Amino acid sequence: MSQKRRRRKLNYKRLAILIAILLVLIIGGTGVGLVFASIKDMPAISQEALESGASTMIYDMDGNLVTQIGIRNSVPVDLKKVPPQLKNAFLAIEDPRFYQHHGISLRGIARAAWTDLTSGSLREGGSTITQQLVRISFLSAEKTYKRKIQEIIMAFQVERRYTKDEILEMYLNNVYLGEGAYGIQAAAQTYFGKNIYDQNLTLEEIALLAGLPQAPSAYSPFLDPKAAKARRNDVLDSMVKYNYISASEAEAAKAKEIKLETKELAWRQYPYPYFLDYITDQLTEKYGEAAVFKGGLKVYTTLDTKIQQIAETAMGRNANFPSSKADENGALQPEGAVVVLDPHTGYIKALVGGREHTQKRQWNRATQTARQPGSAFKPIAAYGPAIEYAGMGPASVVDDIPTSYESYQPHNVDGRYRGLITLRTALTNSVNIVAVKVLMDYVGLANSIKFASNLGITLDPANHGASMALGGLHTGVTPLQMACAYGAFDNQGVYIEPTVIIKVEKQDGVILEQHVPKQHVAMKPTTAFLITDMLRSVVSSGTGTGAQISRPAAGKTGTTDEGKDLWFVGYTPELVAAVWMGYDQPTAMPQAYGGTYPTRVWQEIMSRALSDTPVTSFPTPAGIVSATVDGKSGLLPGPNTPTDSLVTDYFASGTVPSGTDNVHNFIEVCAASGQLPTQYCPDRVIKPLIKLPYAVPPSVEDFALRAPTESCTLHAPGGTQPGKPGAGSTTTPGKTGTKTDTGVIKTDTGKKN
Repeated sequence: MSQKRRRRKLNYKRLAILIAILLVLIIGGTGVGLVFASIKDMPAISQEALESGASTMIYDMDGNLVTQIGIRNSVPVDLKKVPPQLKNAFLAIEDPRFYQHHGISLRGIARAAWTDLTSGSLREGGSTITQQLVRISFLSAEKTYKRKIQEIIMAFQVERRYTKDEILEMYLNNVYLGEGAYGIQAAAQTYFGKNIYDQNLTLEEIALLAGLPQAPSAYSPFLDPKAAKARRNDVLDSMVKYNYISASEAEAAKAKEIKLETKELAWRQYPYPYFLDYITDQLTEKYGEAAVFKGGLKVYTTLDTKIQQIAETAMGRNANFPSSKADENGALQPEGAVVVLDPHTGYIKALVGGREHTQKRQWNRATQTARQPGSAFKPIAAYGPAIEYAGMGPASVVDDIPTSYESYQPHNVDGRYRGLITLRTALTNSVNIVAVKVLMDYVGLANSIKFASNLGITLDPANHGASMALGGLHTGVTPLQMACAYGAFDNQGVYIEPTVIIKVEKQDGVILEQHVPKQHVAMKPTTAFLITDMLRSVVSSGTGTGAQISRPAAGKTGTTDEGKDLWFVGYTPELVAAVWMGYDQPTAMPQAYGGTYPTRVWQEIMSRALSDTPVTSFPTPAGIVSATVDGKSGLLPGPNTPTDSLVTDYFASGTVPSGTDNVHNFIEVCAASGQLPTQYCPDRVIKPLIKLPYAVPPSVEDFALRAPTESCTLHAPGGTQPGKPGAGSTTTPGKTGTKTDTGVIKTDTGKKN
């Protein structure tokens, strides 16, 4: 009898204890290692770092100092002179137990740790005012465990060296509160034009300032008043929670609207504000606010102060805009924006985001306002891809007749239907129907979207259709995007990403950033040349004649429905500029067009900017040839092609048509009605007419030149009767002067000497 082997039962409790011990050892070992690594690289605490910083210096394209931003807009104040409620507001929202803890708040750390664990990332700070002071004075803004450990250790050290009031004073004088303002004094001046010492800040103003440290840009009342107001109200609620104010006081303050200082302040010298705003945004996004406003950076930019001043002057001239009026905020409407850049380098020479600037950072329409581009988008959506992908050219012919695509029916603004016209004529006169037909019948949406993407404009196929040919976009485009896209036409098909920053250096000369152009071939050089030459026709004889500047220039106007957006985007061999006008809240401007006010601004800027520049021509790339074709078929002339139908134009090599004119034919028609003759028509004429397999309405301008598709209804039985003299007679087309009982057949060749 075999002895059964006894099996040991698994002790789950003992296993759990072993696993827990193992995890503690692993976590503990990792934690100890992380702490030692953090201490090893931890910076030393210094009084100077807690109290001072250096301005960032901004230089123009020639290396001349333009201005400095940052710590100079910091005015230290004595904590004893700070209004009590201002201190209370910061304590309530940032660190309610400031006077009880010793540098860190375990409750805050626990709350932050739980948030970080549940979210799977470092989101919550849990920092006390002491920790924040350490961070802005000594550490980077990166969210890592190493930086957090250093912050905690250094917070204990600061608490041992300084009193609570000293720490709070240094914090209130160093904390960044947006718009280049460090500390509560500079912020009070920036936002409200008030002095902390005057003790005249209102409760709602105090709460707004206290709400800024968490996210100065996101809660800026200049950039997002709605978010600023919501944050202000959160501060008021916290002040009630910690018994600094009553609920009724909070409600009264919440009911107040935000009133900001809008006058220029002498202490803040800020030339070329929109350009500098754009630079500041890019710098802070890349390096953080502390580095920009306290790090003493040297920033070399693409700013051309001459062109910037010219652009600001043009945008500030009321005569360059439709009839203007102030909106509820006191800003002139309609507004406008201008971008001028060098298409060969991508350097932004000038940038103006509005007609006025109040010396406070505000909405930049040149880079932040995406609006419908109207017909200025035709070279991007229709004509460019037609030449690049479909082998078309300026002399290709499309029929400008009424058409529709499902429920979409485009119309020409002037109400005309020109019939068979070349792409050059259609673009020169901004004919809408031709642009839509080119996109839908020759290019296709996929190729159009691909071409736009190559020019830096991303479009979602799901949100676009036939109207894209006329600038009907889902989200619109900015003036900067349009300038860059047209810059590729100007730069022989090479798209270069725009830049305003050439080089960034630290105080010690270490280079943080050296600009390297990012570029790619967006189209063939021949495509860029043909579009440019077509756009030259727009300026010389089309909708953009107001942009003529006595030197080669190309461009396109754009006007959206009811004139809500007005555009002119144009270029010379040296510069490209985009001009936009419109109300911030889209409003009809029925008597304004892209060919009026925007061309006026463009002409003023470009003529003055290039006044000392020698006149040059657009270069002609290899692969461009000239040929004469029939302007109604787009093919080589045939024996029936009338002389006045011939056009000579440029082609990319390999795209000159090989076929001959197949639309002009000698057609016999009734001399009286012009319709196809019947046996009852007494007189007939043979004419060279355009014969196509479809009919057009009489409203089409070349209707008289087209072969009829219906028989004569003017002559009927009762006139010349069959069976009598002449009945059953036949005629031979082409025999001139042949007399029959039914009349005379004449041949009209249509040729002109």
